[in-house]
Amino acid sequence: MTHEEKRAWIMLVVSVAAYAAYAAIVVSRASGRPLPEVPYAATLLWTVGAAIGAAIVAEIGIGVVNPRASRVKDVRDREIGRLGEYTGQSFVVIGAVAAMLMAMAGWDRFWIANVIYLCFVLSAVVGSITKIVVYRRSLPQW
Repeated sequence: MTHEEKRAWIMLVVSVAAYAAYAAIVVSRASGRPLPEVPYAATLLWTVGAAIGAAIVAEIGIGVVNPRASRVKDVRDREIGRLGEYTGQSFVVIGAVAAMLMAMAGWDRFWIANVIYLCFVLSAVVGSITKIVVYRRSLPQW
């Protein structure tokens, strides 16, 4: 498994775990009241920060476990990275458009912030899955 594939796995696992923790905390705080009334901002920021920290620590851990592993990117790694990023970025655009439309329609900030966060997570997940699948199979021939 290449270093870049390991990074894709880390991004996938950390993104899903952080968002699941965020959703669980926010829903558990609801206690029967509407979700927009639940304090969410600090939890959102902490889970994003924790995800970034966890990804950094996991990558350092992988480096410590196998310090002699090559971190050199070849043409295939760059092409796979590009394909994964292009695939995942579509969700960033979807999230931005959705948030813009929600803001123009006067939706609550809770929903706008959460659709943006969800689309960032979906971007990371879809991009990571794309990279992992292509590493396991091969690059599509266009």
